[in-house]
Amino acid sequence: MSINAKPDYWEEARAVLRERDRVLNRLIPEESGSFLLSRGDPFCTLARAVVGQQISLKAADAIWQRCEAACGPVMTPVSLQRVGVEGLRKAGLSQRKAEYLYDLANHFVSEQVHPALWSDMDDLSIVSELTAIRGIGRWTADMFLIFNLRRPDVLPLDDLGLLRAISHHYFSGEPVSRFEAREVAQAWSPWCTVATWYLWRSLDPVSVEY
Repeated sequence: MSINAKPDYWEEARAVLRERDRVLNRLIPEESGSFLLSRGDPFCTLARAVVGQQISLKAADAIWQRCEAACGPVMTPVSLQRVGVEGLRKAGLSQRKAEYLYDLANHFVSEQVHPALWSDMDDLSIVSELTAIRGIGRWTADMFLIFNLRRPDVLPLDDLGLLRAISHHYFSGEPVSRFEAREVAQAWSPWCTVATWYLWRSLDPVSVEY
């Protein structure tokens, strides 16, 4: 599947979700021409997700652009290693995130991770491999499954944007727990990724990409 092509499951998922969920039945037609895109490069997807941890999308984009500029024409594990922790700090990253990115680059260079195999692995096996890397928790692993591999049934319950959208559309703005969010999402399987993407877009029309 081309990274710029619509996922094979997208139209089926849209139809099923509209039939099952009154909120998605209203939201999905508002984004009829858009769909989930992939950046394609596993290292950049993971690095961008680490940069975006616990900060706004706008702030993450600004810092990411500075990190890319510091790494030269193309960000790769090797180019990021050359920049080093201090160079990443100068680009705007916290000490901890700079160390996380440097460690991530080391894992790729030393082949402690196996991106060539991920397309054939199940979601939980990939999550297990990724979360063994310092600084990569379940949220970052879920973002990778969604934005790099475009797996269809990922429900990122650690994502504040998703919880905020569920609160807004299903609970009249009242705070929601992970349990309540999971209850709402029962109707979405096996297309939780697609439902999540449309809920993200309902709060921010700018495409969410990692």
